[in-house]
Amino acid sequence: MAENKRKSPLIGFVGQGFVGKNYADDMEQRGYTTIRYALEEPYNRNKEKIKEAEIVFVCVPTPTKPGGFDSSIVEAGVGLVGKGKIAVIKSTLLPGTTERIQKKYPDRIVLCSPEFLSVATAAWDAAHPFSNIVGMPKDTPKHRAAAKKVHAVLPQVPYAVTTKSVEAEIIKYSHNASGYVQVVLFNFMYDLAQKMGATWDVIQKAIEADPMVSNRYARPLHKSGRGAGGFCFIKDFAALRELYEKNLPHDKAGNAALRAIELKNIALLKQTNKDLDLLQGVYGPGVVKHQTRKAKARR
Repeated sequence: MAENKRKSPLIGFVGQGFVGKNYADDMEQRGYTTIRYALEEPYNRNKEKIKEAEIVFVCVPTPTKPGGFDSSIVEAGVGLVGKGKIAVIKSTLLPGTTERIQKKYPDRIVLCSPEFLSVATAAWDAAHPFSNIVGMPKDTPKHRAAAKKVHAVLPQVPYAVTTKSVEAEIIKYSHNASGYVQVVLFNFMYDLAQKMGATWDVIQKAIEADPMVSNRYARPLHKSGRGAGGFCFIKDFAALRELYEKNLPHDKAGNAALRAIELKNIALLKQTNKDLDLLQGVYGPGVVKHQTRKAKARR
């Protein structure tokens, strides 16, 4: 029963999508008092109350649009945090973003702590994380103390680390890019199997039994079609590819590889009419102009 007693500090949440909601629910179940703010009822009444929270988790979208990565919603969310308080960004951030936001808001401490939730299992994932990563844009005593406070309110995990914020941001992009590339790779293998008369179910079972292969994304036929879809994979890989091109323009082979994987995935999504709305949100409406009549009828 002791675990159900009210704990401190007061925890705030900006955003109540599947990330913010499930993290807030977990905090409350572990005895913390929370303040939730979102644009939807009834949380839209708590905009000013967020300033009272000592630690505020910012869990809002970071879309990739035809014009590139957009962190404006996160920046607005951090702006709601009280002066002198701790803002912890759970949203996926392009490497270097936390440092820039900290400079914009020098009167509060900004940290980033990437989330690894899946929509279907978000409640479980929030309560049973495999790691807690807290990234600091500056290595100062205040940031160290703030990171320690954040680790203290997160669930216990087998692996916890405090890093530079750019390291935490790259860890998150590495996680998502790994899943994206694995989906595309196994679609290559599926097409090869189909062409050569192999039965994919036989191959699939062998892959699932292989301890050397992470088979979470080793399924070419996934959910509503083929290819790496969903709210995160499409936008994050596009942003990552663009960042790589910007920072390593002379790596022609690397840039060509990332671009080819991206183009293959776009083709797979279009081929099976999967997540076309998300695809257009990232690349613009022109990306699906050659879609089939069937896809047009479904829209």
